[in-house]
Amino acid sequence: MVSPAPAPAGAGPLSPAPSPHPEDLVLVVDFGAQYAQLIARRVREAHVYSEIVPRDTPAKEMLARRPRGIILSGGPASVHVPGAPGLDPALWSAGVPVLGICYGAQLLARDLGGVVARTGQAEYGRTSLSLASGTGLGSPLFSGWPERGDVWMSHFDAVVEPPAGFAVTASTPSSPVAAFEDPGRGLYAVQFHPEVAHTDRGQDLLKAWLRDVCRCRPSWTRTSIIESAVEAIRAQVGGEAVLCALSGGVDSAVAAALVHKAVGSQLTCVFVDTGLMREGEGEQVEETFRRQFGLDLVHAKAADRFFSVLEGVSDPEAKRRAIGETFIRVFEEVARASGRSGARFLVQGTLYPDVIESGTADAARIKSHHNVGGLPAEMGLELVEPLRLLFKDEVRAVGEELGLPEEIVWRQPFPGPGLAVRIVGTVTRERVEILRAADAIVVEEVQRAGLHRQLWQAFAVLPVVRTVGVMGDERTYAYPIVIRAVSSDDAMTADWARLPYDLVERLSRRIINEVPGVNRVALDVTSKPPGTIEWE
Repeated sequence: MVSPAPAPAGAGPLSPAPSPHPEDLVLVVDFGAQYAQLIARRVREAHVYSEIVPRDTPAKEMLARRPRGIILSGGPASVHVPGAPGLDPALWSAGVPVLGICYGAQLLARDLGGVVARTGQAEYGRTSLSLASGTGLGSPLFSGWPERGDVWMSHFDAVVEPPAGFAVTASTPSSPVAAFEDPGRGLYAVQFHPEVAHTDRGQDLLKAWLRDVCRCRPSWTRTSIIESAVEAIRAQVGGEAVLCALSGGVDSAVAAALVHKAVGSQLTCVFVDTGLMREGEGEQVEETFRRQFGLDLVHAKAADRFFSVLEGVSDPEAKRRAIGETFIRVFEEVARASGRSGARFLVQGTLYPDVIESGTADAARIKSHHNVGGLPAEMGLELVEPLRLLFKDEVRAVGEELGLPEEIVWRQPFPGPGLAVRIVGTVTRERVEILRAADAIVVEEVQRAGLHRQLWQAFAVLPVVRTVGVMGDERTYAYPIVIRAVSSDDAMTADWARLPYDLVERLSRRIINEVPGVNRVALDVTSKPPGTIEWE
């Protein structure tokens, strides 16, 4: 019988290869659904390093990275559709543990001789799961589980017969083979989604697979993240001068703190004041980084230039490109003026979701991000992106460990192009001032209600339309403000927040009364998908 776990480090061909991340590696194969990002994040929550790879990655390439385990994500396709995403068959016999989830489970069943049928009985949402007597209770995945529990399903096809050699470990009313496994080959599959919060003990299942099947060590911690990042930064930049693109957000702040920890006085931080920031951000940046951390900080006030390049531009992608290109030009000028003209490196706070959402093999690009899609190729500076492999919660944890103040670490996400992409239409100074004032009221009231940390984001949007109103017995023709508030774990999916009615009433009253040029307030009740969190 073949052991389901790779050999320990240094013991044979499955030992982890040296890499910038000494932690055990788990690969998540993305079959086109946003579940892949959530799975990767859940693996990291178990203190095991994970990365996402496209589903067409050759098995040879995946195995060359010496992963401790491979997870196959869910996906929107059916295994019965001609041309449905498949997998390199060499993976099934490689000796590396594999966990198939939803579409990944059906793919495993189909490729190894099982039967996946169109039963006509779909399962969506919360479903009761029953463990098989003997095999289910004895499975390492379900160790400690009760015989019955609730799981989250999202499928139309169902596995009705497992491949030869596999034991059925669980079922649901519409899925006779809801979980199956062959421990001898290290192959496991579940039809449900253990990565979502609606599955009882789903995280326990993932932890059990990582610990008992893959033999992963829980070594991916905030301390190890910082140590790896500092080592990588020093290896990349050597003794060269570094410029940091510092804004008021948590991402660039943590990136700056990491690089400063790595190279100290080699770093010059540049805060480009685009005129598109939130209220009070410029002052807070100066207070934190110049006075508290003693960084070399240049405050470049360039609002006029940004408003100039945005004049008459309404297309969201055109806005992002214009801002990105101007941003780099300002950086180059600041570098020359500050005596850093010889700098070769530019630090940016790119996150893992930025990289993923900017384009994958199976999903069209949703939008380009300021940190990824808006940079001109000829900018002449090599990027340093110490957060490129981190999710937002990991970035916050690192920020706390580095000693950044709470008001920066827990600041809600803000798009790189700033308020320009929260104005749906052309950008003017007047519209930015209106939006900034309305947004400040949203932030203040959400904090007063004690909801700031519970919400992923809460902000104001200004659509460039005029609405009729009556104020002081006079007819008005002014802008509406839309309040966007969402809850999320990682921004890959999000639900609109059910704000208390008294909070919504205060927001509406204050914005209309205190912000000139606004006569109507609306609430966005769209989840992601189908919408995005930002309007542009």
